[in-house]
Amino acid sequence: MPEEASPRPSDEHAPSSPITARAGGSPLVHFYIPATSSLLERRPRTLKAGDMFGLFDHYGDIVAGPGSPEGLYYRDTRILSQFRLSVAGCRPLLLGSLVTDDNLLLKADLTNPDLFDEEGGLLLPRDTLHIMRTRILHGESCLERLRLQSFRSEPLDITLELAFASDFADLFEVRGHRPKSRGRAHVERVGEDRVVLSYRAGDGRWQRTVLTFDPPPDRLRADTAEWRLRLEGDRRLLHVHIDVEEGEARRPAARRSFAGCLRVARRNLRRASGRAAAIATSNELFNEVIRRAIADLYMLITDTPWGPYPYAGIPWFSTAFGRDGIITAMQMLWIDPEVARGVLRFLAATQATEEDPEADAEPGKIMHETRQGELARLGEVPFGRYYGSVDATPLFVLLAGMYFERTRDIATLRELWPHILAALDWIDRYGDRDGDGFVEYARASRTGLANQGWKDSADSIFHADGRLAEGPIALVEVQGYVYAARRHAAEMARVLGQWDRARREEEAATRLARRFDEAFWSEEIGCYALALDGAKRPCLVRSSNAGQLLFTGIVPRERAARLARLLLGSSFFSGWGIRTVAVGEARYNPMSYHNGSIWPHDNALVARGLAAYGFRTEALKVLNGLVEAAGYMDLRRLPELFCGFPRQPTTGPTHYPVACAPQAWASGAILSLLQSCLGLQIDAAARIVQLVHPRLPAFLDEVRLRNLRLGDARVDLLLRRHGQDVAVNLLEREGDLGVEVCF
Repeated sequence: MPEEASPRPSDEHAPSSPITARAGGSPLVHFYIPATSSLLERRPRTLKAGDMFGLFDHYGDIVAGPGSPEGLYYRDTRILSQFRLSVAGCRPLLLGSLVTDDNLLLKADLTNPDLFDEEGGLLLPRDTLHIMRTRILHGESCLERLRLQSFRSEPLDITLELAFASDFADLFEVRGHRPKSRGRAHVERVGEDRVVLSYRAGDGRWQRTVLTFDPPPDRLRADTAEWRLRLEGDRRLLHVHIDVEEGEARRPAARRSFAGCLRVARRNLRRASGRAAAIATSNELFNEVIRRAIADLYMLITDTPWGPYPYAGIPWFSTAFGRDGIITAMQMLWIDPEVARGVLRFLAATQATEEDPEADAEPGKIMHETRQGELARLGEVPFGRYYGSVDATPLFVLLAGMYFERTRDIATLRELWPHILAALDWIDRYGDRDGDGFVEYARASRTGLANQGWKDSADSIFHADGRLAEGPIALVEVQGYVYAARRHAAEMARVLGQWDRARREEEAATRLARRFDEAFWSEEIGCYALALDGAKRPCLVRSSNAGQLLFTGIVPRERAARLARLLLGSSFFSGWGIRTVAVGEARYNPMSYHNGSIWPHDNALVARGLAAYGFRTEALKVLNGLVEAAGYMDLRRLPELFCGFPRQPTTGPTHYPVACAPQAWASGAILSLLQSCLGLQIDAAARIVQLVHPRLPAFLDEVRLRNLRLGDARVDLLLRRHGQDVAVNLLEREGDLGVEVCF
């Protein structure tokens, strides 16, 4: 995800500082996510539904302040920036909190602190009042239920207060961007049970946060609701509905029950996740990691008019990203191909049709990112619909081929084919402007991303001496993506009877493979170069980008063995995973975003390639490291990335301060790693589930796969480890679907 994805003001408007942005040799960056505090200090509780998500502290409160991303957000706007509960004027004591395994509910158990009178006498001992706070996001609403119970023998008179506010900050403003101006906010109380917080943005669009209280508070102000309660051992329920409205029209007051919304949300989740194959193993830690990963993926998936789309991550990237959506769909393809179909149709519908330098758009190019907030609408950030990604377009073609191979869905292939041809035309006309056979990037506008591969921070593409590469830049992994895309395009063309196109793509792939190895391989570093700069000079840097080539098939077999040894050696493999840059490279920094950190999705792509070339032991090592890392993570959730320090005995991995969690392609990484180690492939043409040289790590004795589907057919499988061998048993089968094990 883009570390450089938050436009900042130009340098002349920046405040003076004793530390410059060039400290340590790093460049001045136009896009950056400031880290004035660490998300780990809060370990926020996260909920998401559709275009709404919330970050709450362990109490269930929102206590936003400088550097804090806490809040309730809708379409890139923070619609609630304060939401704080107090008892008799004091913050409650936290007993515990959690997000349920299905990610639907936030639950916080609270109690009263010791309460004293003005002379120091104890009025109410702690642990007398129990407050169960439960919250759900549903549709365009956030619903909270407060259940109160007194364990005092006599009646308890107590005051409960909720303080609330909204700054209507654009997400980029929360991240550090200083807007040129702000819109106009307004607060009004409507009746005895409702407050409306309104904001008229700079483009004239209205947005409202409507808070409705049931029962009505005894005192309601523009920023506070207060109840004076008498509890006599019985349970009391209070409800708060938080609804968002956009535009001029006002909706009638919400009248939905908490329990009713929960039932609908659970039914919708069961329907969506029911498409997926279920995974259960003999290792409880691995089961927890898998359950959390799948729950996170289906929480991040948002229904669009074109099908399900996995939003990239929370808090910074809760929107559709092209590259991220494609790779997540690849990771999920074996358990739920419908996600890939939704991603492909969404990206086809948003494919560029004309040149727009400000958006880095060109005909046939696949979208990088879309945003709906005020700053994007006003053009202060370029990401309303932004195309500054060099790899999303070939990856789109590649995913289309993989999806068809997995499903043989000819109707969707025919629907997508014009968009596939447009993407291939972009590769030829715009991706390779100088005609050297390689796809390069150079931003068309200074407001766009300087680097446009997956490592898109400003200092991520450099030469051996640390100098930044100047464009146009041809990234090593992108050439592999193009090679694989052309091979899949040729197969799709043959299915559609377009033999000339098939031959053209096969010939182009062959030429690319030959020229690529000559231009990018370096005996000096024993690896493929990170990139070619604008003068066609190779960036002789050992990077995980070269490892990603393996899954594309462009690497000759003798080179693959050398890459496997290098990537699993100590300069790359930390014990937890493969670093993005090898130890000893000029810009290596294990705490950096892209120059020495560990990204789960990157590791999964590398492991997929290792397994494809027969290096199952190496792929198992990657799976083992990441699962053990997840065991140290909050909620067993792999984050977007973590630091690349060497593994030390009895200690866990070092966190990255502003990593998103959950992050879709980090969650999908575990699914992809398991598939790679099992050698699991689904040949839809032959209607066979294949397991090619399956292996299981030492911590797994068995794996059960249930509801592995191809169309209306399905199989349930049991895999058992016997030393280094794996036995496969067919437990159940419905329909025309065979199972084949290759050793």
